[in-house]
Amino acid sequence: MENRSDFVSLRDVSKYFGSVRAVDGVSLDIAQGEFFALLGPSGCGKTTLLRILGGFEASNSGSVHIDGANLTDEPANLRPVNMVFQNYAIFPHLNVRQNIGYGLRQEGLSAAEMSQRIDEALATVKLEGYGDRGSTELSGGQRQRVALARALVKHPKVLLLDEPLSALDKNLRELMRVELRALQQKVGITFIFVTHDQEEALSMADRIAVMSDGKVRQVDTPEHLYEAPATREVAAFIGSMNFLDGSVEGAANGMVTVNAGPLGKLQVKPSGDGAPAAGEAVTIGIRPEKLTLLDKAPASGDNVIKGRLTAASYLGERNHFFVSVEGVDAPISVASQNSSPVDHKGWIEGSEVWLTWKPEGARLLLS
Repeated sequence: MENRSDFVSLRDVSKYFGSVRAVDGVSLDIAQGEFFALLGPSGCGKTTLLRILGGFEASNSGSVHIDGANLTDEPANLRPVNMVFQNYAIFPHLNVRQNIGYGLRQEGLSAAEMSQRIDEALATVKLEGYGDRGSTELSGGQRQRVALARALVKHPKVLLLDEPLSALDKNLRELMRVELRALQQKVGITFIFVTHDQEEALSMADRIAVMSDGKVRQVDTPEHLYEAPATREVAAFIGSMNFLDGSVEGAANGMVTVNAGPLGKLQVKPSGDGAPAAGEAVTIGIRPEKLTLLDKAPASGDNVIKGRLTAASYLGERNHFFVSVEGVDAPISVASQNSSPVDHKGWIEGSEVWLTWKPEGARLLLS
């Protein structure tokens, strides 16, 4: 049997706290076995939505379905889900085995069955031999694995994770991203992961829902969110993006001409969803790595603007530059690999420079 694309389904779910709409009419379908991320800034509603899925928070309207069953009014303990909390909620007076087995006490298992389930969970999270260790003797990464094992030992249909990596230091967090993704692929169950960290979402998730102000703004794969954000808001939140404002002058030969005021007329190749009408206000979005930085004006070509280098940083595998351009409020960010054919050594702040990019390297966004 194929995995269902609507294994987890939310329909028009809303949650109000007084006059605040924490979740505002959210509808989502999440596939069986999918690693799905809810991404957005603090206060956007992602954790509230996760708690509604888990039964820890009641919605004001809408419905929650898991594996075809309407669970909207079911309490948390009767839902086929388990949750890993941000602080892990490890019991300090219990050792690792006791922590992992805590949720099995109500299942009527024999001592042998319970021990086998705990052993399997320890092996799944690579903690064999740690069963008798006290919870205070564990590192941050080990505590996180115990929390995962305690959730997985119940064999849930869906695992909910509320920013489980936020308490770890940078190096350990990057390591645990790889381990968490590998674990999800191994156990094959649906993971729904809340994070405000775009790198976490981009590196782990099959699909991402970007949220703000209680609403889902776009749901897509990491690659498509990065390369083809639907709105300026999504583009600004996913990665780094430069914005140039203007209005549509016309479209011809598969290109849209944008009048960008003091920057002149710029060419953009629109995406498959069509071109906006003439006169419509638009924003051109350009990723830093799509820009080429030159120390002299090119002999010909579209999309060339002049600026002044205001800052330069060496970041190992790449250089990062900021260029001030007349008529653009914020400095334009440029990322250049050190393997680039353009030699940036010796460039100094204050130098006159030129920026250029291919029409297909920009994204046309409605303002």
